[in-house]
Amino acid sequence: MVIHPASSFNDDPTLTTRDAARLLGISVSTAQKWIESGALESWKTPGGHRRMRQSAVIALLDERTAMSTDALGTIPQELRAERAPPYPTARDEAARLRMVGRTGLLDTTADPAFDRITWLAGLITGAPISVISLLTAKRQWFKSALGTSLTETPRELSFCNYAILGEDMMMVEDARADSRFSANPLVTGEPRIRFYAGCPLRGPDGHILGSLCVVDRTPRRLDANQKEGLRALADIAEDEVRLHMLEHGRRWS
Repeated sequence: MVIHPASSFNDDPTLTTRDAARLLGISVSTAQKWIESGALESWKTPGGHRRMRQSAVIALLDERTAMSTDALGTIPQELRAERAPPYPTARDEAARLRMVGRTGLLDTTADPAFDRITWLAGLITGAPISVISLLTAKRQWFKSALGTSLTETPRELSFCNYAILGEDMMMVEDARADSRFSANPLVTGEPRIRFYAGCPLRGPDGHILGSLCVVDRTPRRLDANQKEGLRALADIAEDEVRLHMLEHGRRWS
């Protein structure tokens, strides 16, 4: 435990855990984990509340986001926006792809933190398939997938490509009755998707990276509680992305 004098320092204000979380761009629960692990220097008030200096928070942010900006020549082709893609895109596609690359998540090994989220998504919604996806210009890659042996699909076949065009959850109750997907090989063939619900996942800079989605082989819908549960899990997934970037020295601006 670090003991600080009672006097305050006007040029280095004292922050609460919530203040620190906001500055770091992470959830309060994640900030609490960092404090408990000693990664963020803090002390306890007489009332048992954690406090820390702003300088300590900024130092941690600088340390864990130290990374030079990628030069254009080193950006993989799949992280460059295509001129005439065979799928719809948002106006920020180029910046979105850069953010996908900056996460450092593409083609990484399985991570229990993300796998817990997909497991919970399936449990809450009762869907047999749940996925955390990241979308490059060429493919939809699965950071975590439960209930399917697929690890990626071509982007033009991706339901998530439509999910990332919106601000909130996208739900397709019956893909066979939806003109966007009725002829999709993932609908007419394995895994024979009929139902889809996906929440956009945003990076720290606000650009959408992919989605947390659930899939079923029969037409259906989610009730209000299931929708809120999936949205809450998407928020947690976004926190895990930020945590991964900070722990691996990735920058987001």
